[in-house]
Amino acid sequence: MRFCICFSYEGTNYKGYQRQKGLLTVQEVLENALLKINDQKRVVVHASGRTDKGVHALCQIAHFDLDVAITASQVKRALNSNLPEDIYVKSAYLVDESFHARYVVLKKTYQYRVNIGEYQPLRRRFVYQHNYPLSIEKMREALTYLIGVHDFRAFVTENKTKENCIREITKATCEVDLSNKDEIIFTFEGKGFLRYQIRNMVGLLLKVGTLKISPSRVKEILESKDRSKNGVTAPACGLCLTDLELKEPYSYITEKDGK
Repeated sequence: MRFCICFSYEGTNYKGYQRQKGLLTVQEVLENALLKINDQKRVVVHASGRTDKGVHALCQIAHFDLDVAITASQVKRALNSNLPEDIYVKSAYLVDESFHARYVVLKKTYQYRVNIGEYQPLRRRFVYQHNYPLSIEKMREALTYLIGVHDFRAFVTENKTKENCIREITKATCEVDLSNKDEIIFTFEGKGFLRYQIRNMVGLLLKVGTLKISPSRVKEILESKDRSKNGVTAPACGLCLTDLELKEPYSYITEKDGK
């Protein structure tokens, strides 16, 4: 039986989502929990995509196959009973065999949070503590150059091994958090993003915000397709996968968890 889960996690203690030999990852922890549920038979978890070391997820989906007779609601309860407190399954669904978590995603939304006020120790795991004023107007101007279909080679750390760095950003904004005027939220929407792409873009935008470079410089660096032109990577703590838009999500579901 194939199940889909929607889950969230704090990425602080993990070396990213994807399983890596000898390192603690979100995928490994999920698969170890499922091992207990699936009569000690190994289960491979397929997520909609991977997140990097220290990056969080508010809304991630994944699918896996189980050999045991179990309901969706039992999957949710059993997983949460065997997972650490920084990973939580919000819902579970029994889906048909054609469902694949990666290929049903139409759009991903990421947010990156920056604190421009005084240092906040209680927010350090979820917000980049920049602690210095930024020009929102300048950063908004710079963001316009990133919207659309582009070759983002200049924003990918390992671009020498990437044959295709063309991606589309359908929306990119910079707003002050209405509930906390000291926090700025960058929002990026698109079908998919390259490794470190968002953090590298934010790193450059922060240089614009501190008036170290002009907004038009972002366009020049983007068009250069040269990573060495932009060596700044924003810390992982501020980045979170916040939403996924799926194509025909309910057509795959044969049983919901009842919650």
